[in-house]
Amino acid sequence: MGRRDTLSDGTVRICYHNGDWKEVGPQGDTVYFYAESGTRHTTYRSGAELVEFSSGQIEHRDPDGTTEIRYPCGAVTVLTPGGEEQTVYRDGTRRRHLRDGSREILLPSGKLEVHTERYKKLVCPDGTVKFLYPDGRQETRYPSGRIRIKDADGRLVVDTQP
Repeated sequence: MGRRDTLSDGTVRICYHNGDWKEVGPQGDTVYFYAESGTRHTTYRSGAELVEFSSGQIEHRDPDGTTEIRYPCGAVTVLTPGGEEQTVYRDGTRRRHLRDGSREILLPSGKLEVHTERYKKLVCPDGTVKFLYPDGRQETRYPSGRIRIKDADGRLVVDTQP
C-alpha cells in the first residue's frame, strides 16, 4: 500500500510508492493526486468532482450530470445531462450542439449560423437569412421580402422583387 498518516486536523493522508497520494478530510472530501500526469481529482461529500489537469484544464462535474470544462485558452464548455453542449470562446463566439444533432454558432458580429442535416442557415443582424442546401442550392431572403435562389452551379433561378 504505502505510508498512512493522520494530520492534526483529522485528515488521513496515504502516500503510495508510485508517488500518488490520497487525502480524506474529516468532512469526507477526498483528494487524489496522480503523480505521473500531475492531475488532482477532488471528490466532495456532495458528490461533486473537480479535476485539475497539469495543462491548466479544469473540469467541474455536478452530481446532476452537468460538466463544466475550463480550458487554458479561456474557452468554457458546459455539457448537460440531456446531451447538449455549449462552448463560449474568449472572443465571445458561442457554439451549441443540440440533442437533435444540429449546431448553432453565434458570432460576436451578431450573425447566427445554424447547421442541420437539411441545410446551413446564416441569419444576419439586418434580418437577411441565407440558406445553403446539401445539393448546393443557395437561397437568400431579404428583410424587404425579396427572395433570390441560385442553383448548385451558382446560376440565378429566382429573383423576386416585392
